Amino acid sequence: MAIHFQEVTYSYQFGHLFQETALDNINVGFTTGSFTAIIGPSGCGKSTLLQHMNGILLPTKGQVHVLDHVITPHHSKKGIRQLRQRVGLIFQFPEHQMFADTVEHEIAFGPKNYGASPAQAKELALKALQQVKLDADLLDKNPFQLSGGQMRKVAIASILAMDPDILVLDEPTATLDCKSRHELLQLLHHLCKQEQKTVLMVTHRLEEVLPYCDQMIIMQKGKVAFQGEIQELSEQRDIWATLGITVPAQLRFQQAFRRRFPTLPLPTDQSVQGWARYLGELKIHLNESEKQQAGDHPC
Repeated sequence: MAIHFQEVTYSYQFGHLFQETALDNINVGFTTGSFTAIIGPSGCGKSTLLQHMNGILLPTKGQVHVLDHVITPHHSKKGIRQLRQRVGLIFQFPEHQMFADTVEHEIAFGPKNYGASPAQAKELALKALQQVKLDADLLDKNPFQLSGGQMRKVAIASILAMDPDILVLDEPTATLDCKSRHELLQLLHHLCKQEQKTVLMVTHRLEEVLPYCDQMIIMQKGKVAFQGEIQELSEQRDIWATLGITVPAQLRFQQAFRRRFPTLPLPTDQSVQGWARYLGELKIHLNESEKQQAGDHPC
């Protein structure tokens, strides 16, 4: 288990008159090498949950087990620093975590801070820049002069350069165009499945992430309302209405397909392209079966 929340409660302004509980007795786990999408309405605790994963926030009550660390309400800062090398957190607004005068310095800061030489850090920065599909000539640019989409990619690259075991992303596809969103999701899926990195991603673009994630968490009012695989969620129609969430078109199509063809398996790749290939192959197979059956009967 890469991350395990054990009876975690978190309250802002704990002990004060205006105390507000953001997480309420959370018990949830994430296996190593899994890709999890986290959804829910604004203010339900999604970002607060993420910020417990590398110790930006400490639980008011309970424990967060992350890799070989146990984060408690009184966790030491020394242990947190070691943990942050292995858990990369990308905030919802990338400009909030930028400070350097060039893209190279921005991306290379993390590796240098943890012992990489200037040459090694530059090499890691260049590799990370290539991973997010940005040109090397941006290394000398001021990150604050980039477009919103480029800034987000640089923020992601600064985390990838650290080669963390866990990637925690808060709305990473916001401000990106369609092509860049698709490329980023493919990169995250590759890192998850080929390099066994654990990926957790808050998103409002549920339809885009469905083909890539292994499980989904739905949060509501500081609690986990659902945790499970996509297939399990697609079979629980009532939960969507209860939580006030629109069922994605892909899941509606999947449900309709199951009702029409209950004995047929679903495609392994459930992206739009995957479904198109699957239905094309299915049509060919059905046509061949019909021809064969017609040939078996005399005129």
